[in-house]
Amino acid sequence: MPEAILDKYGIRNKKVIRNASPAVLYEEAVTFEPGTMISSTGALVAMSGEKTGRTPKDKRVVDNPESTKDIWWGNINIKLDEHVFMLNRQRALDYIDVRNRIYVFDGYAGWDPEHQIKVRIIATRAYHALFMHNMLIRPTDEQLASFGEPDFVIFNAGVFPANPYTEGMTSSSSISLNFERGEMVILGTEYAGEMKKGIFTLMHYLMPKRGVLSMHCSANEGDTPDDVAIFFGLSGTGKTTLSADPKRHLIGDDEHCWTDTGVFNIEGGCYAKTIDLSREKEPEIWDAIRFGSILENVDIDAETRIVDYTKSTITQNTRTSYPIDFIDNAKIPCVGGHPKNIIFLTCDAFGVLPPVSRLTPEQAMYHFVSGYTAKVAGTEMGVTEPQATFSACFGAAFLVWPPTKYAEMLAEKMRKHGSKAWLVNTGWTGGAYGTGHRISLPHTRSIIDAIHAGELNDVPTSTDPYFGVHVPESVPNVPSEILTPVNTWKDKAAFEATAKKLVNLFTQNFKQYEDFADEAIMNAAPSL
Repeated sequence: MPEAILDKYGIRNKKVIRNASPAVLYEEAVTFEPGTMISSTGALVAMSGEKTGRTPKDKRVVDNPESTKDIWWGNINIKLDEHVFMLNRQRALDYIDVRNRIYVFDGYAGWDPEHQIKVRIIATRAYHALFMHNMLIRPTDEQLASFGEPDFVIFNAGVFPANPYTEGMTSSSSISLNFERGEMVILGTEYAGEMKKGIFTLMHYLMPKRGVLSMHCSANEGDTPDDVAIFFGLSGTGKTTLSADPKRHLIGDDEHCWTDTGVFNIEGGCYAKTIDLSREKEPEIWDAIRFGSILENVDIDAETRIVDYTKSTITQNTRTSYPIDFIDNAKIPCVGGHPKNIIFLTCDAFGVLPPVSRLTPEQAMYHFVSGYTAKVAGTEMGVTEPQATFSACFGAAFLVWPPTKYAEMLAEKMRKHGSKAWLVNTGWTGGAYGTGHRISLPHTRSIIDAIHAGELNDVPTSTDPYFGVHVPESVPNVPSEILTPVNTWKDKAAFEATAKKLVNLFTQNFKQYEDFADEAIMNAAPSL
């Protein structure tokens, strides 16, 4: 009986729906969850309520003697007393216990059996169960029958708020993790992405303890298992677009680990942004939005049930979730060999970084810890200059150990397996935003193709005078004059001033890591 699996948590509710099929969860969601409907393509359209994105300021990690020395405490990992965690846990359980229906999904995180963990989701919304059905690795009937006790449990009370008078609570939302108990409690938010990223945070803690590097990246594979590429990059840099290559097999779009045998995807599905989605730009994602997938917080016509992806009435953060096998060229199981190429994507709106450059392992560590991109400023206050954004390891919000821990592991694995690292700028050339123009996507694709083909491994290079990276002097199907940024600027003095400004931004950002960084990383820093 599915009810029996909840006895240990003190939940006595008798209506437990465990690992239901998408069809059943559709019926449950449409029947019992207001605002839920089915789109014209067959996807389930769900609303996450007041919270339409993660609330990182409400995330807490239990400060436990067993793990406290390992954790990068601060604004990312905010300490929580275990007693407070247990109060929140009981609050969530009390709410779950009185619901008319409880949804349980048991699945796996990690495609490598040696490092796979068993995860249990206990939620009050069918939409949340379907989301995790898509995002975790789905067990067979035989695996489910012998699933046993999970390694990690998420108690998702959804809309039920945290008590603001409880010590350490800063709003009605609370996302708290307890590594020692292997548990996560969600209060006051129905945004499904909190569950996905909670599991990723757990993997960021567990995997380095095993000598496995956890990474916020996409990955694909060529015709052979040793032709693997991984792509790091913040939002807007092209991570999803460039890894979704019809000539290569998709291993995963967001979360991976690098072991002694190769890389594996943590997830069983994809969670893609849909704002301005079109079949022409992203046909793979477009075609994946069908029965079994979820559309989250999108604008939909109540009569035709057609979604308008250009609208953002509810949020800019519109999303779709679907199993990875909805992508035609996905590699199942989602595992590959050691990465041949590691590609750091940045959208440099300052127009300073080269379109492509080769990095030493030490430079890879530095740029990995920096996690740089630049966003175009809004014009609300008349500001038109680019705004630099730094996110350690291209995913600071999910790190647990200090960033240099992951960087050192990356460099070690690069040296051991002969991986090459590249910095690819998908941003501006010929000047900063407002003067120059965006590097063309065909040129960027040609650069990526050349990296995959090994055509840039032995070409002559020049050394960038500011960042010290090695810039290829030629790339097939790319004009050589755009490869050296200063050559594309009409105003050379303006280029020099902008380059110095960017170097200074890197330097200022990296000061927070100087206590952790070793000499090799510091020597790879840019200089004026």
